[in-house]
Amino acid sequence: MMGKIPRRGMFAAGLVLAAPRVLRAQGSQQLAIATGTTGGVYYPLGGALANLISRQIPGMSATVEVTGGSVGNLQLLGAGRVGLIFSQVDAAVDAVRGNDRFRGRPVPARAIAVIYTNRMQAVTVASTGIKSIPDLRGKRISTGAPGSATEVMALRLLEAAGLDPAKDFRARERLSPAESTNAVKDGKLDAYMFVSGVPTSAITDLGASPGVQLQMIDHDQYTAKIVEKYGPVYFNEVIPAGTYPGQTTDNKQMSVANVLAVREDMPAEMVTRLIRIAWEGREDLARTHAEARNFKLEGQKTAAAGIPWHPAAEAFWRETGANLG
Repeated sequence: MMGKIPRRGMFAAGLVLAAPRVLRAQGSQQLAIATGTTGGVYYPLGGALANLISRQIPGMSATVEVTGGSVGNLQLLGAGRVGLIFSQVDAAVDAVRGNDRFRGRPVPARAIAVIYTNRMQAVTVASTGIKSIPDLRGKRISTGAPGSATEVMALRLLEAAGLDPAKDFRARERLSPAESTNAVKDGKLDAYMFVSGVPTSAITDLGASPGVQLQMIDHDQYTAKIVEKYGPVYFNEVIPAGTYPGQTTDNKQMSVANVLAVREDMPAEMVTRLIRIAWEGREDLARTHAEARNFKLEGQKTAAAGIPWHPAAEAFWRETGANLG
C-alpha cells in the first residue's frame, strides 16, 4: 500500500518552484514526478510510484508535484524542472511538435510507458436538465484546471459540438475536479469536464452526495470530427453503468491514452531502472488505484504512445516481449 506521499506543494496552474530534474548532492539523488490535481488519478499513482522508486534506487528520493495536469507537466519537463511526468498523449504530441500551447517551444519529451486510458467525463446532475453537450449552452461550466489536458480536450469537444467557449456560456470556469464538484453541490456550477482514469474520486464524491442524481453526458458522436482535425489520438469507449454512485446508464465517451514520459537526454540506465520499477511494481500501483491494472504489455504500442520512445524504453519493451507495432 502507498505510504505517505512526499510532495513539494500545490500550484493550481501547474507551476512549481524550480526543481532540477535530477538533483545530486553528497551521493544522493532527487527525482521530481509531475502528476496532476489531488482529485484525479495521476496524483495517487505518482505517489505510489515515488515510494517504489525511493525504496528501490539507493540514494534516490522521489517526490510528487501537484500540478494542473499534462500541459503544465510537459512545460515543466521542457524547462528541466522535473524528471518524470504523467501526460495524456494528445498534449504530449502537441508538445513534441511545438503546436498549440507549445508553439515555438517544443518539448523533447520521450515516452517510456503507455499506462492506461483517460476518459473524457462530462458531468452534471439531473436537476440542471442537461442531457447533451449542446444543452450546455447558456450554462455555468468548468473546462478543467489551467495547465491541464482536460482543458485542451474539453475545448476541442465544445468546438466539435459547435459551441464557442468565449460566447456560449453564462460562465466558463477553470477548476480542478474537486473544486468543480464542490461548486456543483453549492449550486454555483451546472456542469464540468474532467479527463482521467475511472473512477475519479471527485466524481464519486458528487454521485454519493445526498439529494444528488449524477448525470454523465454522452459525447462519442463528436470523436470522428475531432480526430479529423487533430489526428488519431482519440477513440470511443464506454464508462459502464454503476462506475459511480447513481450512474444508471452507460456513458458513451471519448478517450485518450496516458504515458509516462521523460526528456530525451535522460541517461539510458536511469530510464531502464524507472520502467522496470513501474512494470514490476504494477500490483503495488493497482492497490493504490485500479487503473494501474490496465498497465499491460499489449498496451505498449508505438501508435498508442503518440510520441517517440526513449531508446532505452523501446529496448526494454522489446526485450520484455511487447509487439510495439
